[in-house]
Amino acid sequence: MLELLQDMSTRLWHDLLARPSGPFAFRFLLQPTMAVIAAIRAGIVDARTGRSPYFLALWTEPAERAARLHEGTSATARIFLLGLVMDSIYQFVVLRKFYPLEAFVVSLVLAVMPYFLIRGPAARVVRWWQSRHGAHHRAAHR
Repeated sequence: MLELLQDMSTRLWHDLLARPSGPFAFRFLLQPTMAVIAAIRAGIVDARTGRSPYFLALWTEPAERAARLHEGTSATARIFLLGLVMDSIYQFVVLRKFYPLEAFVVSLVLAVMPYFLIRGPAARVVRWWQSRHGAHHRAAHR
């Protein structure tokens, strides 16, 4: 059993490292870009509505956790599914086999991680921008 897990892990990392240079490599730009765009849009909404940063809220606000997690899941669902489809096609074309765990990991890393990592900082940047330019704007109109 341990040998099987080790073989799976070795194949997973070997295949993952080979993918960015092979066919369908454009998805390594496409999926994270789509996730970052979705995260920035959601971060802007968070900043404008005064909500706490996304990732921080997941850990520190139990009352909001389920709703915010659902928000993130629904925002990345299409990107994640697109990634699963693209990786499945890649596997059938290049590897001539299908490894569901590999497809899941690739889609998770390319679509979901960028969203969770960017949404909070995007909200912080928008809040900072609003505080600097909002005060400037108010002073100019007095």
